[in-house]
Amino acid sequence: MKEPIYFAAVYLRLSKDDGDIDGSIKSESNSISAQRELAFSYLREHEEIELFDIYADDGYSGVNFDRPQFKRMMSDIEAGHVNCVIVKDLSRLGRDYIEAGRLLQKTFPAFHVRFIAIADQFDSQTADHTAKSLVLPIKNFINDSYCRDISQKVKSHQKIKREQGKFISPFAMYGYRKSAEDKNKLCPDGYAADIVRRIFAWKLEGMSALAIAERLNGLGIRSPMEYKKFRGEKFCTSFQKHAVAKWSAAAVKRILDNEVYTGVLVQGKNEQINYKVKKTTARPRKEWARVEGTHEAIVPQEDFAMVQALLAVDTRGQGKAGRAHLFSGLLFCGDCKEPMIRRVNRCKGTSRVYFICPTRNRGQGCTRHSVPEEELKTVVFRILQIYTAINLEICSQLEYIQRTEVHFEEVSRLAEEIERFRKEQEKYLELRNCLREDLKTGLITETDFKNFRTVFETQYQEIKNAVFKQEKMKEEMLRSGIAAEKRLEKFKKDMELTELNRDALLCFISRIEVYEHKKIYIEFRSREEFSGILALHSVRREA
Repeated sequence: MKEPIYFAAVYLRLSKDDGDIDGSIKSESNSISAQRELAFSYLREHEEIELFDIYADDGYSGVNFDRPQFKRMMSDIEAGHVNCVIVKDLSRLGRDYIEAGRLLQKTFPAFHVRFIAIADQFDSQTADHTAKSLVLPIKNFINDSYCRDISQKVKSHQKIKREQGKFISPFAMYGYRKSAEDKNKLCPDGYAADIVRRIFAWKLEGMSALAIAERLNGLGIRSPMEYKKFRGEKFCTSFQKHAVAKWSAAAVKRILDNEVYTGVLVQGKNEQINYKVKKTTARPRKEWARVEGTHEAIVPQEDFAMVQALLAVDTRGQGKAGRAHLFSGLLFCGDCKEPMIRRVNRCKGTSRVYFICPTRNRGQGCTRHSVPEEELKTVVFRILQIYTAINLEICSQLEYIQRTEVHFEEVSRLAEEIERFRKEQEKYLELRNCLREDLKTGLITETDFKNFRTVFETQYQEIKNAVFKQEKMKEEMLRSGIAAEKRLEKFKKDMELTELNRDALLCFISRIEVYEHKKIYIEFRSREEFSGILALHSVRREA
């Protein structure tokens, strides 16, 4: 038995690059176990080499050398414990042409390390000049090119999936989970989805993102990070700063900003700089993959749009309760367009609340535009009552016309169509019944009988199906007419304003501007917009 003169590090590596594009399969020939067995077989045949240790990086890409076990192996080489490195092939060492070349041409020779790539039949001890200077660089270049090619294929494959509305991220966002039947489809997570709805409802009520976060923490509700841990998901994020992640204003705002909760999937916001650098860069909005209706919505589109409008405004003056004032996000200075702030003057046990423009206090030239809160409420409420009364009358007329048309035009037309089809049915039924009599009397042959019967039966079934569909349409229209009547009554009830509240303001008003001498300008939402919002707020109150 030969005395061992080499102490070998067996280096094993496997990443998703070694499987298919989806990363769902890992090639058996490249598996860690297969690499290990090949190395052991080689060691049994070479008695001069003794195994020092095995270094296995499972799940690490070959495009860079920032791998824990590779670093440990290099430390052992530098310490003089290892003077031989054995790999299955050159691609296991790495797929970066420049770095792999530096290791093989400079680093390993500097430390007198013998390098062996079994499948490539390369041994630095026996390789000639051609193998070292020509064959080896070419193989490294091929491995590098393979990585570049795989990266492009993965990107192309992911782009297609995103455009198809398929969810391709490894983890679903808070409020959703991946479907058990389809990993590329999102489904609402009952518990978390309800928390998301609460967050949006609280924001619409006037709470700040910080106040919402504090309420969630006070209720003992797990943050998105902790909830994923609770569900057993191996999820990491750069946003976590503490051992136990708590709700924060930023976390709440990320949820309020995310369009995914409306049933819209937006992907491809960032892209990797290149296949060798993991850092990502933001992509232009026009290049995002945005697909509507890919999954069940948690938040109505109208609520989301209203929240975005509120987030775009600095809602000052939440107070100790963390709740914005009645006009928060809606009240602006008519001259400088800055959001107005709420002030409370207390004197001898009484308090007076008013709104002022903050620009003057900052010495930027605007005037105070002071307006008492109670006077503002009175004026806005009166204007709202007039506005809703006018629009109620208009909407009532339009609804009546629509209902009338449904009942008397569409239903009438369908009834006529159904009657015509029934007559056609009777005709083909009569013709079919006469065929057998014609066959008996010899007017038609057996072949004619079969052919005509097939034709008449086909026609009869087609008309029967058409009648069935028309009847269903008629029923749907009648139901729609009844529903329209109910909606009108509900609309009338909701439009009868009895008090000024935030729901009413958000439903009808998009902006209030205050000028000097208490002059007020109110910008209303369009009729189509506020009617949709109104319906949603009604549902929210009933719930």
